[in-house]
Amino acid sequence: MTEDTRQKLKSIKQSFNQFKNGETQRSMRDKGVSYHLSWGVNILDLRKMADEMGQNYELSVEMWKENIRECKILATMMMPVERMESDMVELWMEQTEEQEIAEQAVFNLYQHLSFAPMLAYKWIASARDIEQQSGYLLLARLFMNGQEPNDRGIQEFIDQALCVCQGGSFAVRHAAVNCLKRFAELGDSFENVAKSALKSIDLELF
Repeated sequence: MTEDTRQKLKSIKQSFNQFKNGETQRSMRDKGVSYHLSWGVNILDLRKMADEMGQNYELSVEMWKENIRECKILATMMMPVERMESDMVELWMEQTEEQEIAEQAVFNLYQHLSFAPMLAYKWIASARDIEQQSGYLLLARLFMNGQEPNDRGIQEFIDQALCVCQGGSFAVRHAAVNCLKRFAELGDSFENVAKSALKSIDLELF
């Protein structure tokens, strides 16, 4: 880490205190979310900070290493998309424990990667809940962006989603159902596929 990056990181962490939000902290505790360290800074304030600092690869990498909620979220906001390679994505995914971090990483960064579909299909087939959840979150964003899967992708997605709907954890089931809804919004033919698939296990899309 360069001295410049070290000083920037130190300054950023010191600045969190002025944005400290006790209500957000209490809400996270009530939901069972437990970070090593968190100031409860809301996402809008973090976004403003990221916009003011701009994209910075080295700083993003170093912030992710900090076991601090705000640092990890800022890392996903400040990482230049073109510098985020697949091996680093996998490392970050392995180190992701909380749903909020997964959601922010998908929204701020992963959905914009050229290899996002590959990641999504790999993750929905994972045995790890947070990876499955991230996979469905990512696929949902891609569907919302108008990216249509090919026939093989459709079959793989539907097969995995049906398995989850019949036996996955609540969080993963919720992500899968929401993803199915986004899939259905791609058009009538996609909606018919989703409804037919869910009907086969006695569930309805809407």
